[in-house]
Amino acid sequence: MRWIIGLLINAVILMGIAYLFDGFHLSGFLAAIIASLLLSIVNAIVKPILIVLTLPITLLTLGLFLFVINALTLMLTAALMGSAFDIDGLGMAIVAAILITLIQTFIVKPIRNG
Repeated sequence: MRWIIGLLINAVILMGIAYLFDGFHLSGFLAAIIASLLLSIVNAIVKPILIVLTLPITLLTLGLFLFVINALTLMLTAALMGSAFDIDGLGMAIVAAILITLIQTFIVKPIRNG
C-alpha cells in the first residue's frame, strides 16, 4: 500500500514540476502516474548500474553527480513514454531531478516515517 501511495505522490510531484516549468511537459495525470511507475522501474533496474559505472566521478563530486544520474533516468523515462512525457534537455532534467529529490527528502520521507 505504501508503494502505491508513493507512486501517487511522485505523480503529483511530476505534475507540479510540469505546471511550474515550461521545459517539462506531461499530457495529464494518467501520464504522470505511468511516468511515476516507469521511473520506479528504471530506478530499480538501470540506476544501480549507472551508479556503479560512474562511481569514480560520483566520489570526485562528493555525490553531486547523482543528480545527473537521476536526470538521465528521468530522460530515459520520458523517452520510453513518447509524446505523453517530454523534457526539453538535460538542464531541465537536472532541475527536475533536484526538485524531486528535495521534495521527497524533506516532505515525503518525514510523512512516510512519521
